[in-house]
Amino acid sequence: MPIVHVEMIEGRSKEQKEGLIRDVVKAVETHTGAPKEAVTVIINEINKENIATKGEYHG
Repeated sequence: MPIVHVEMIEGRSKEQKEGLIRDVVKAVETHTGAPKEAVTVIINEINKENIATKGEYHG
């Protein structure tokens, strides 16, 4: 059973997340042969205030 973890900054709509999940599941099906019923996608949304890149805080 493939499990895919996606981490992204919060703020996407439900529709955007549903589209992402559909595409991720399709890619896993295509490249592993696992049926979509066996694929789990977990989205972890990160608060923008908890992000820093290139040594710079962006909150």
